Amino acid sequence: MTSAVADVWAHRNALALLVRRDLAVKYQDSVLGYLWSLIEPLAVGGIYWFVFGVLYHTNKNVPGYPLYLISGIFAWQWINSGITEATTALTGQARLITTMKVPREVFPFGRVIGRFAEYVAGLPVLVLLAFWFNQISFGWHLLALPLAVLISFVFLTGVALLLSSLNVLLRDISRFMGLVMRVLFYAAPIIYPLTFVQHSHMPGWLKTAYEANPLVGILQLFHAVWYPNQFPSANLLIASTVGSVVVLLAGNWVFRRLEPAVLKEL
Repeated sequence: MTSAVADVWAHRNALALLVRRDLAVKYQDSVLGYLWSLIEPLAVGGIYWFVFGVLYHTNKNVPGYPLYLISGIFAWQWINSGITEATTALTGQARLITTMKVPREVFPFGRVIGRFAEYVAGLPVLVLLAFWFNQISFGWHLLALPLAVLISFVFLTGVALLLSSLNVLLRDISRFMGLVMRVLFYAAPIIYPLTFVQHSHMPGWLKTAYEANPLVGILQLFHAVWYPNQFPSANLLIASTVGSVVVLLAGNWVFRRLEPAVLKEL
C-alpha cells in the first residue's frame, strides 16, 4: 500500500493531466458544459422532493428538507459516478495503459478525483440553499465536510481498484453495478433521515447490518455539515472508517494480484 501511494504521488502530474482530459472530453460537445453536473442532481432532487416532501410529507421530520435532499444527492452523485466510471477505467483506456509508463492505479483513481471536482462545483449551490432555508451555522460540525471527503476518498479508491481490475476479466461487473448502485441508493440515508430506520420495526440484526454499510456514516457526515444533529454516532463513525479502510486494503490487494492478468487481457 505504501509503495502504491508513493508511485501515484510520484506521477501526480500525469494523474492531473488524465483528470483534466476526462473532464474536457466529458463536456466538450455540451452547450451547458459543467452546468450539467449541477442540473442533473438538482432535477433528480426536485423529483424526490415532490414525491417524498409533498406527497409523503417527509419535510415535517426534517427542516429545510430540499437542502437535506440535495446535499445527499450531490454526495451520492460523486459516489455513484466515481464507482460507475472507475469500473470501466481500465477497459476504456487500454491503449493508454499499455503505452504510458505510469502506475495503473492512476486510471481508476483519476475517475474518482474527476467526479469529486463535480461535487466541489455544487458546493456553492448548497450554501445558497442553506441560506435560503436558514440552515447556516458555524461550529465544530463544519469539520464533518473534510472528514466526509477523506473517508469517501478511502472508500471510493478501494472500490475503484477492486472493480476496475475485476471488470477486465469479468465484463459483466460493469452491467451488474447498475443494479447494485440502485440498491445502495435506497439503502443509505439520502432521501430519508437515518432516524426512520432506527425507529422502524425492522429486526435489530437488520438495523445493525444497515449501519455497517460505510456509506451510511459517510452520507450522515455530508448531511451533518448543514444539520449538526445528523452527526453520526461514535459507533457509526467507527464502522464507516474501519469499513472504508478494509475496502481500500482489499481493493489494493486484489488490484496488485490481478495486475499481470489484467495487462495480458488488455
